[in-house]
Amino acid sequence: MSNLHNLLFGIYPYIALSIFFLGSLIRFDREQYTWKSDSSQMLRTKQLRLGSNLFHIGILFLFFGHAAGLLTPHWLYESLGLSTPNKQMLAIISGGLAGLACLAGVAILLHRRLTDPRIRATSKPMDIFIMVWILVTLLLGLISIFYSLQHTEGGVMLALGAWAQHLVTFRAGAAEFIVSVPTIYKIHLFFGMTLFVLFPFSRLVHVWSGFASVSYVTRAWQLVRPRS
Repeated sequence: MSNLHNLLFGIYPYIALSIFFLGSLIRFDREQYTWKSDSSQMLRTKQLRLGSNLFHIGILFLFFGHAAGLLTPHWLYESLGLSTPNKQMLAIISGGLAGLACLAGVAILLHRRLTDPRIRATSKPMDIFIMVWILVTLLLGLISIFYSLQHTEGGVMLALGAWAQHLVTFRAGAAEFIVSVPTIYKIHLFFGMTLFVLFPFSRLVHVWSGFASVSYVTRAWQLVRPRS
């Protein structure tokens, strides 16, 4: 295992997550007026609605699907009657459909932002860059499906799962598990991890507000005007 490999897949994940959490916290504390999605929903609303729905449905499914797929211990899904090959095929089909939906959504939103002069005028460079980065990450993930279909026994999936589980439990040697996996997976992992690095510096921070809205169910009533 080379030093570069260990840096990218043994150390860089922790750097990316540190920037993700600390960067988001610092931005919320220091730049709250920039904590928004910068919506342009008054312009080309039909295209925005279609692209936004496809993008959000797809990317949320991919995020939670990747988290569940990588972090679920092998023994747990085996004990539930789901074999490794079947789990991989389930991931290929569901992830492929979600990936295509998200890809279509990103393509629509990117086309809308680049081709409408009014929307382009209000766009920041990071708005376009982050969408292109997500687009490339999605394409890499979809391409990796063709490699997964060549080894349906699930060996690579187990290696990726062991890598992720060792990382989140702070065990040494995580990078060793994916030394021999095809390069396409490693490139996809790098782009995916870097997305967490870019997150605090983009409009994606408004995702935190979406998750925080769950707390509205349990918070106290806001008294606007007392009854007379």
